[in-house]
Amino acid sequence: MFTGIITDVGTVTELERRGDLRARIATHYDTAGIDIGASIASDGVCLTVIDLGPDWYDVEISAETLSKTNIGGADNDPSGGWQTGKTVNLERALKVGDELGGHIVSGHVDGVAEIIAMEDEGDSTRIRFRAPHALARFIAPKGSVALNGTSLTVNEVEGDTFGINVIPHTQQVTTWGQAKVGDRVNLEVDTLARYVARLNEVAA
Repeated sequence: MFTGIITDVGTVTELERRGDLRARIATHYDTAGIDIGASIASDGVCLTVIDLGPDWYDVEISAETLSKTNIGGADNDPSGGWQTGKTVNLERALKVGDELGGHIVSGHVDGVAEIIAMEDEGDSTRIRFRAPHALARFIAPKGSVALNGTSLTVNEVEGDTFGINVIPHTQQVTTWGQAKVGDRVNLEVDTLARYVARLNEVAA
């Protein structure tokens, strides 16, 4: 379980196909305090640590995860997805007693949204996304979404598109300062919205 509050920005330093995809991520975390088997959200994807070094950890990424996230890239863009040198938002798993500063995030990405517009708005940046049609109904104004692991508040929704604002602090301490139109972004909808929709379906 996570909160969507990013605590480090890591860098993908190695990628290797071993049936699944194995990735090495350089981090500023004190890896002496990370256990093998620990969960770390990497761009919003809950991944299990399988090996550790002094300033890095390794994860293994299944074909299912590659198909549901931006790690594998789009079908029409074989050069997309994770590549060495890519920076990723990191968050370690929530501990009992930790401050819940964002919202409850599972690290199980629902799909991939695309940045379709960006514009400065005061000191912040307004970003519009196109969500997969099947997920758009779970996104509501003033609700929460996790985008590349970052807990953000939805400003407006119109059909399959929605907008958020990213403040300067968030741009400085996450990868959002590097965002550009056309980027594919991991999207996890609010857990509460998902269950409310399911309850409505059952009741109908």
